[in-house]
Amino acid sequence: MNTAVKKQVQKEDAMWLQKELINRNYHELATAREHNRKVSATFVPGNLNELLMCFDFARSLPETNALQNGMRKKSGKMIMDAERDGHSEDVCTYVKADLGMMLQGQVGPTGDPLPHPDILLLSYTGCFTFMKWFELVRQKYNCETVMLHVPYQGDGKVSPAMRDYVVKQLKEKVIPSLEKVSGVKFDIDRLRQYMRESVKAEENLVRVLQSAKQRPSPIDGYFGAVYYIGPMFTAFRGMPEATRYYDTLWAEVEQRMREKKGPVTPEGEIAEEKYRLVVEGPPNWTSFRDFWKMFADEGAVVVASTYAKVGGVYDFGFRHDPERPLESLAEYCLGCYTNLNFPQRIDMICRYMDEYQADGLLINSIKSCNSFSAGQLLILREVEKRTGKPAAFIETDLVDPRYFSAANVKNRLESYFQMIKQKRTAGAH
Repeated sequence: MNTAVKKQVQKEDAMWLQKELINRNYHELATAREHNRKVSATFVPGNLNELLMCFDFARSLPETNALQNGMRKKSGKMIMDAERDGHSEDVCTYVKADLGMMLQGQVGPTGDPLPHPDILLLSYTGCFTFMKWFELVRQKYNCETVMLHVPYQGDGKVSPAMRDYVVKQLKEKVIPSLEKVSGVKFDIDRLRQYMRESVKAEENLVRVLQSAKQRPSPIDGYFGAVYYIGPMFTAFRGMPEATRYYDTLWAEVEQRMREKKGPVTPEGEIAEEKYRLVVEGPPNWTSFRDFWKMFADEGAVVVASTYAKVGGVYDFGFRHDPERPLESLAEYCLGCYTNLNFPQRIDMICRYMDEYQADGLLINSIKSCNSFSAGQLLILREVEKRTGKPAAFIETDLVDPRYFSAANVKNRLESYFQMIKQKRTAGAH
């Protein structure tokens, strides 16, 4: 498709604000050295943003860099460069996009150069690839590396022993390392203050996500939610800027609810909601707008998605707690979506299907993402069995343009919507 003839992208105020925040973070990273700031790199699930802010780090998030490069159509070459450098075709494409960016001289998505990290902080929450990724980065930059090991919720619950184990590591390993690298002494009251801000933003994020229970839903809980979770899941949770962003966003969504309006997509508003879906799995970033358009053209609105929970499952009650700051960080890490077991994930999806009155479940299976894709067939069968609603599979990739077949995805979506229609007709008789 010729991009020159594409319509002007439609965006709401909150979307522009979100873009401004993301760009600001890249600018802070680009200018970190001249302001004598140290740089941390950490991942989105279970990230300890409030803690890192206590040490004045400029904060880089490698997955966000990869997806931002994907959305800007820059990741394809980076991935091929990494493969030429010896990385296999099966490796997570976020990793290859990040390593390819390093090979190209570490120029970030906005065109600003990204500094080498001074510390790598890995909160291990269910994705084994993260460990390998940071091993490769450490080899390249020879920087301090700290791993916060977070036990997997194998039995479907967080025990006090699991929480205490994480807190012990925070006290004995993580905080001392952050103090050493930054030269800043830890102040627990500063952490508490950041957490007070986090809670305000978390409250509004949940209001926004749960607004999709309305008919018509004023938001898209997958494509739209990618923007909504941005500040919360990255470098802004705990900052007054994030609180302001979620205030603005909630005001916009409330207004849409009052006016009984559907979601705003890059192509404009969805006039009529024909299908309500729950989606499991991350989106495709390299063709994000075209991908969303396939849903919007059919009047399909995603009312809830598991991807919007990778950086924290706030809609089931978790909030950062300034009264118990370290325990709260531990519970946050333990409760991320990728750290839940399969029965928990299935329960969660079934709850969404019920509470958001969805017509069906759609799984986007990501070729190179094992932590999401493993077990998705089991999830699909179980959810169909328990809800009696149709489920379907599509396959794409995160940031590798070679694995997005628009025709294939479109065909599968069309036949899936057909299936929902038939089920409705059968149900009406």
